Amino acid sequence: MTTANSVRVNLGLFQHDVNVWWDLAVHDLSIMDYLMDEKPIAVSATGVRNIPNQPENTAYMTMFFESDLIAAVHVSWLSPVKVRRTLLSGSRKMVIFDDLEPSEKIKVYDAGVTVSDDPALVDRLRVGYRTGDMWSPQLAVTEALRIEAAHFLECVETGATPVSDGQAGLRVVKILEAATESMEKRGAPVEIR
Repeated sequence: MTTANSVRVNLGLFQHDVNVWWDLAVHDLSIMDYLMDEKPIAVSATGVRNIPNQPENTAYMTMFFESDLIAAVHVSWLSPVKVRRTLLSGSRKMVIFDDLEPSEKIKVYDAGVTVSDDPALVDRLRVGYRTGDMWSPQLAVTEALRIEAAHFLECVETGATPVSDGQAGLRVVKILEAATESMEKRGAPVEIR
């Protein structure tokens, strides 16, 4: 994977005890934590309080990794439309997950760029664009919370470790803490402890 971007916005319910990171971004960070082999080492975050004496309601975060991977999250309670979308770009394929899409939640694109070091191309563009088909796998229409509860009960009964165990939750909390600290420092990068 080379990039990950998510947007989770709506004209939402303003929370008084947490900012928009802790309300909305937790979902996207959990998805990225599950999908990515690599974990972020630092974040840079900015946000704004459009309502006096209330927590930040719109925020942006960039996550940095040891490799060239970069990830971004945008969350807001001030959007006229509801969006729940994640874009993953890899070296061979690109994927869009749209949680609000009723029938094609996941779309896999055979698209990307190829870079050439061919000396014969020195006078031409060394980056070529690749476009191909889009494939949308059929998914069972099941409520996510029902699946999560069934998995939890199975783990309780069998003693198995949940997919979203305490360590996964701790990693997400550390990212949110670093994002909150970065936001207080007007976007200065903060290492994830």
